Amino acid sequence: MSPAPFPPASFPPDTPPDRAAPRWIRAGSAEYRHAVQALFLAGFACYSLIYCVQPLLPAFAEAFGVSPAESSLALSLTTGLLAVSIVLAGAFSQALGRRGLMFCSILLAAVCNIAAAATPSWLALLAARTIEGFIIGGVPAVAIAYLSEEIEPANLGKAMGLYVAGTAFGGMTGRIVTSVLAEFTPWRVALGILGALCLVAAAGFWKLLPPSRNFVPRPGFDLAFHLRTWKAHLANRALRRIYVYGFLITAVFMTLFNYTVFRLSEAPYFLSRAAISMIFLAYGFGMVSSSVSGALADRFGRRPLLALGFLILLLGVLATLPESLAVVFGGIVLATIGFFIAHAVASASIGPLAGEYKGHAASLYLLFYYMGSSIVGSVGGWFWQYGGWPAVAGLIGVLALVGLILAARRAAAPRS
Repeated sequence: MSPAPFPPASFPPDTPPDRAAPRWIRAGSAEYRHAVQALFLAGFACYSLIYCVQPLLPAFAEAFGVSPAESSLALSLTTGLLAVSIVLAGAFSQALGRRGLMFCSILLAAVCNIAAAATPSWLALLAARTIEGFIIGGVPAVAIAYLSEEIEPANLGKAMGLYVAGTAFGGMTGRIVTSVLAEFTPWRVALGILGALCLVAAAGFWKLLPPSRNFVPRPGFDLAFHLRTWKAHLANRALRRIYVYGFLITAVFMTLFNYTVFRLSEAPYFLSRAAISMIFLAYGFGMVSSSVSGALADRFGRRPLLALGFLILLLGVLATLPESLAVVFGGIVLATIGFFIAHAVASASIGPLAGEYKGHAASLYLLFYYMGSSIVGSVGGWFWQYGGWPAVAGLIGVLALVGLILAARRAAAPRS
């Protein structure tokens, strides 16, 4: 296993004393298989619920008479509230435990998705999606913390890659299911069916996930403690870099998909919703790349893999500039591979850097991650409205280049 690329964070003065040696879940065991399967289901449910509305943005614009930038709020409000709730979930999970919080989040978010399908107005739909984003925040930060606490460090990269593969599968399935169903049924039916599928996933998650072995609960909610812990993580330069990477990664990727949906529904393509949904098959490449990159990062180190992810992401954005549909799809595939490489590597870097309170560190990473999606995802609507696809590609291309430069500089620096 390669050494951790940066020194761990320092912690508040009331950090608990060292405990007994951790009891890791080791690769090859039945518990490892169950843990990976359960977190795969959690990733599937969480990300299919979040992103199932993305291919429906043009349908929302048509049904409710709103602009492309306004229709993107159905996704941006979800990810924006998700960013806030992730921070709170990371704190409350210290008292409530990991497994139960993740289960309740999946279950209630699925119910909210079903409610969104039945809402009568645009504002009501936005309200349901906003509540859903707040509730689902109990999954991402806690899942990363669970894996970092329970999986043997030598196999953490691989396990994290498999979890991210689950998020890729969820993102792909949620988008394809709703867009294909919406071609033959009302979009409300599509949202309701997806919510029902995620109820089943919640049950499977609860049955499979092994209880925490190394997590020690901290009863109550000590605001001063949480503020000191977040401050300690933000004071660590290595973690701050990871947070910046998270912002850039999702800002580029989500904006790319948000407005590709609009682009392909207009001239010269005029593709149907079902045809547009095929672009989300690119997530299959993300599933493979995230799994492979996690194992490669364990073997060769995280810094080079992170720079490679940003490079591939940038090349993918540039490849979408021509009008050829085949070339555009190839660019989307490249961007997807780059995104999942960078995200899997950045996620796996948090645990070794965070030290004791991994849930807090993971929640901060995902705060920046989803703020990138929310802020740039909505701002991209104005670029689309006034400059078309070249303006959108220029915006996200610059952000990908910034990430590449930062990651390449770290890859070239000597290990500390």
